[in-house]
Amino acid sequence: MTALPKTISEMVQERFESLTRAERQLANSLLENYPVSGLASITAVAKKADVSTPTVARMVQKLGFKGFPEFQATLRNELEAKISNPIVKHDLWAENAPDTHILNRFADAVVQNLHQTLAQLDPAVFDSACTLLGDPKRSIFIAGGRITRSLADYLFSLMRMVRPKVSFVPAGAGTWPDFLLDTEPGDVLVMFDIRRYENHALRLAELAAEKEMEIILFTDQWGSPVTQHASHRFNCRIEAPSAWDSVAILLMLIETMVAEIQSATWQSTYERMKDLEGMFDRTGLFRKFK
Repeated sequence: MTALPKTISEMVQERFESLTRAERQLANSLLENYPVSGLASITAVAKKADVSTPTVARMVQKLGFKGFPEFQATLRNELEAKISNPIVKHDLWAENAPDTHILNRFADAVVQNLHQTLAQLDPAVFDSACTLLGDPKRSIFIAGGRITRSLADYLFSLMRMVRPKVSFVPAGAGTWPDFLLDTEPGDVLVMFDIRRYENHALRLAELAAEKEMEIILFTDQWGSPVTQHASHRFNCRIEAPSAWDSVAILLMLIETMVAEIQSATWQSTYERMKDLEGMFDRTGLFRKFK
């Protein structure tokens, strides 16, 4: 199975510790408004990062590019991919589709996405996010987008069984003030935002950041603009042989998180779930087999 090409953002983050001080300064500047920040002239990119032009040229070569033009061509391709609509995505896959059944093609893409996402995921960031979500002193708010709203709703349903003080944030800016009004610094906002990134997601993140909330972001390999406000970010591979992206890896991550949180908080979670099951029995919601 051929590995998917890494984004320049992923390359920079992987090599960050090995960069010189000036190169790290440049890297931070490039990631600040990625990938647009790297599309200016080499002189303008250097000036914005307050480094020399040779520093830009050296770092580009460290990333494996022959020169700045090749680096920018890759950035442009990434930008095109970030803003692709479903019709463009479908045509791209259809043009190069192998002669195998869609079940095999789709499964291969998801497995590849899983391996590459896990290879680049920092377990310490995962553990830290689980600790935040499991902290009973913090209120949790969960928000999704047009496609990812179902993921947000699913995570909300699971977390509500595990712990109290969990809220689902409906779409629409008109509802946000009600949810943000009584938040405390350190409360957690979980957000889902994948390409084509939604403008309202960034506005919600800005408001949450002003309230000093911790933002946990689930996004794609290119990275939502919300990244600049997120304390914890999970870049998941989403490409699949379809007009739509696959959220399978995001789903796997949130289910794994819930499994870890309920395990770490089992004593209190057990009592909560026991009470919940008692109420389910009284309402007759689920069928009983005798």
